[in-house]
Amino acid sequence: MVEPTPSSFSSRKEYSSPLDVFLAFLRLGLTSFGGPVAHLGYFRAEFVERRKWLDEGAYGDLVALCQFLPGPASSQVGVSLGIMRAGIAGGLAAWCGFTAPSALAMILFAYGIGRFGDLAHAGWVHGLKIVAVAVVAQAVWGMGRALCPDRPRISLAVAAALVVTWAPTPAGQIVAILLGALVGWALIVQQPLPARADLGFAALGSRFGVAALAAFFVLLIGLPLLATITHSHALDLFARFYRSGSLVFGGGHVVLPLLQRSVVPPGWISNDLFLAGYGAAQAVPGPLFTFSAYLGAAMAPRPHGWAGGLLCLASIYLPSFLLLIGVLPFWDRLRSVASVRRVMCGVNAAVVGLLLAALYTPVWTSAIRSQADFGIALVALVLLAVWRVPPWLVVVCGAAAAQALAAVAP
Repeated sequence: MVEPTPSSFSSRKEYSSPLDVFLAFLRLGLTSFGGPVAHLGYFRAEFVERRKWLDEGAYGDLVALCQFLPGPASSQVGVSLGIMRAGIAGGLAAWCGFTAPSALAMILFAYGIGRFGDLAHAGWVHGLKIVAVAVVAQAVWGMGRALCPDRPRISLAVAAALVVTWAPTPAGQIVAILLGALVGWALIVQQPLPARADLGFAALGSRFGVAALAAFFVLLIGLPLLATITHSHALDLFARFYRSGSLVFGGGHVVLPLLQRSVVPPGWISNDLFLAGYGAAQAVPGPLFTFSAYLGAAMAPRPHGWAGGLLCLASIYLPSFLLLIGVLPFWDRLRSVASVRRVMCGVNAAVVGLLLAALYTPVWTSAIRSQADFGIALVALVLLAVWRVPPWLVVVCGAAAAQALAAVAP
């Protein structure tokens, strides 16, 4: 397979080098706090509004696709954006930039466990969660205006929000998205359908996509069998984390029970150390899936330390790479079909509803505990939406404000 070149993506006006993609996502990896929903808000602010890599509709389509796929949705959206700009190397650069800061922090925490205290309840960490409220609110408002321009789609977004509020599980999210797809296909007929720009994913090649999908299923089935035959702990570890990354829907918080059942009962790590790492994961930017790096580094059996952390990190993300590379070559072709475009209009409206529900819980309910918290969130929203202050600076100011309030609180 030949790596796509700038000419391969001639349907787009611009092409970025993998280094450019890495640096863009590294800044987000250092400042994107608040969990996967907040990450989608940061991505939208950076790549739709500021850099204008794609429009609101194309971004909504990518978010909808990644909601359908197992794995960490925000990381998958980031990898897709990297592939869009610089091919497979760009996807890898986006993942490295967004993931490396939190993965490094979690491995270092595994080495210094017990020395850092309870980071999850620090005042500055609480401030990061407050800023996430503003980031998600801005994303919901902006995506809602673009993807829900009429009464049917506004009503569909509200219905999807009610579904996932009533059933706050991965199954509830899938039901809401399927509802959006059905309503979009059946009812959004007379509405003018927005044009869909070619994002250039077809340049990856359909054969390459089929091979990636085949590799996904071969590894999912074959790794446990091979680990049993060889009695290799490293291979067993790889198989367990690969399976967790392959079968989880709904983001990082959903994968935690799967990981706990994989590593605590065998005695590889104590439940206390598991929970300590989970608390630390709330205090770092970037994807929660980097908790796997902590587990690999903190486990008793070899490989552990840096080798174990990188092994677990790679194995839990590999399924997402294979699925994306398998699906994206067919994505532009599907999006150009009129019936599929109607379905995507409904799905995009449902995704706005999912973000709206997530704005309330867990984003709002975990962050806004007092009038002071609400004030910080309101100021952060004004800075982002009205004054157009860079999100990273708002993050710093929000963390500092919350820490100052915590210091003077009785």
